[in-house]
Amino acid sequence: MYVAVKGGEKAIDHAHYLLAKKRRGSTDIPELEVVQIREQMSLAVARVMTEGSLYDEELAALAIKQSAGDLLEAIFLLRAYRTTLPRFTESVPLQTGEMQMERRISATYKDLPGGQLLGPTFDYTHRLLDFTLLAEGQDLPGQSLEASPAEPCPRVLELLEKEGLMRVEKNTRTPVPDITREPLDFPTSRMQRLQALARGDEGFMMALAYSTQRGYGRNHPFAGEIRIGFTEVWIEPEELDFAVPLGDIEVTECEMVTQFIGSKTEPAQFTRGYGLAFGYNERKAMSMALVDRALCAGELGEEIISPAQQEEFVLMHCDNVEAAGFVSHLKLPHYVDFQSELELIRKMHAQDEQISEEYSIQEKQA
Repeated sequence: MYVAVKGGEKAIDHAHYLLAKKRRGSTDIPELEVVQIREQMSLAVARVMTEGSLYDEELAALAIKQSAGDLLEAIFLLRAYRTTLPRFTESVPLQTGEMQMERRISATYKDLPGGQLLGPTFDYTHRLLDFTLLAEGQDLPGQSLEASPAEPCPRVLELLEKEGLMRVEKNTRTPVPDITREPLDFPTSRMQRLQALARGDEGFMMALAYSTQRGYGRNHPFAGEIRIGFTEVWIEPEELDFAVPLGDIEVTECEMVTQFIGSKTEPAQFTRGYGLAFGYNERKAMSMALVDRALCAGELGEEIISPAQQEEFVLMHCDNVEAAGFVSHLKLPHYVDFQSELELIRKMHAQDEQISEEYSIQEKQA
């Protein structure tokens, strides 16, 4: 016999207490401060800001602390807080070409104007556990960095555009839709798709990007240029006739070079996939660029045969907050639904038993 659970409110209060206790951990160890998360877990902060659609390092670090390190929960918290904030204006498009870069690499040209800038990266580490990090109060290794004079860093893909080898993106000058206020309608525009991909789950995005390179998307990409650094945010207040700067934000930008065989009306040329994310978020920006290019298949007249090319499949399932919510809702009471299916199966079993008995009787009589 199934009965309703009683004492729910008291049980929930106890669950909140136990969660706070688990989050705090042993009281013999100093509590982790928000500023420590912000400064020493910057990659996690960058992901939470990007998929939470809010650039605020302190709030992202607070969400990580509150969620006990569960980044999906932290993203949910940040998005929920974002809905309470007033929106007073829109920024002008970021001029990432003027970025103060701390990392800039290209896999298409060895020697390019402005040079390659490795910056901070895991690419050349040995992926071995560094047990010296267990030591408390460890300082940075003593090493002096030589400052080099800043040089102009033109975009790599612009070099291909000048040769007529890169498909030029058209600026439609149409208002940018906001998918946080207006639901997606299919078919989508590229502006809508890029917003959805920026908010999409990094793991899901990377899996789709991986699939495009394994034949599910006819994609043979090259990392045209990856830029990480700080760029200014400008706004144009209604009461002024000119733009004013708000400050700098750190972003990661990726432009992928992919092949396009051309058509009767267009010569053979390369196409691009684009990705942009908050903070130091290289893997997300690269995955986003690969999926962006795959979703352009219809606009380029390519046959749509793979999951990463199907915009409705990608955009309706890439959001980790929605996905986590729909999976987690299975933990909620489904007593009535389950009882109806349970009763249905019992009736089916009873009918099967009755048919078996009747068949046995007929065999004995025969």
